[in-house]
Amino acid sequence: MNPDYFEFYGLPESFQPDAATLKSKYYALSREYHPDFHATATPERQQEILQLATLNTNAYRTLSHPDQRMAYILGRHGLLEEGKQELPADFLMEVMELNEQLMELEFEPDPAAVQRLEQETQNLTETLDAGIAPVLAGYEGLPADVRPQALQQIRTYYLKKRYLLRIHESLAKFATRS
Repeated sequence: MNPDYFEFYGLPESFQPDAATLKSKYYALSREYHPDFHATATPERQQEILQLATLNTNAYRTLSHPDQRMAYILGRHGLLEEGKQELPADFLMEVMELNEQLMELEFEPDPAAVQRLEQETQNLTETLDAGIAPVLAGYEGLPADVRPQALQQIRTYYLKKRYLLRIHESLAKFATRS
């Protein structure tokens, strides 16, 4: 099992932790676990300090980035295992249509079509973001028995967003060509 970064920082599991608190915990532990302050410690203790310093860096890097934080939390709850990535059929159809339009653009570059596709993808992304915002904001305050439902919604959002990100990346390649 991966280390619990929230526990390490003494914070509740949250999709929207307070950024200032996170940063202050990181800096405080960076000072506490700085190898220079433990130069006279036993080799075992120095090794332990090094591991804690690495844990601190990894925890901060993960928790301070919204997408990495989301993947981390979902992973801790076993919701990102391979083969469990089923998404609603209507969304998959929408993405398939977008991908077909992308393939057509490969053969017939059309700046107006690229722009339309970018707008469509952007609209889908904004709708997704707006839909999940209250779930992310309210997660921390949910009772334990309701959290699994919220996590399922967040998982679906996360997977959809990754699909849309791939389309955005493909569209960006077209933008650099023209």
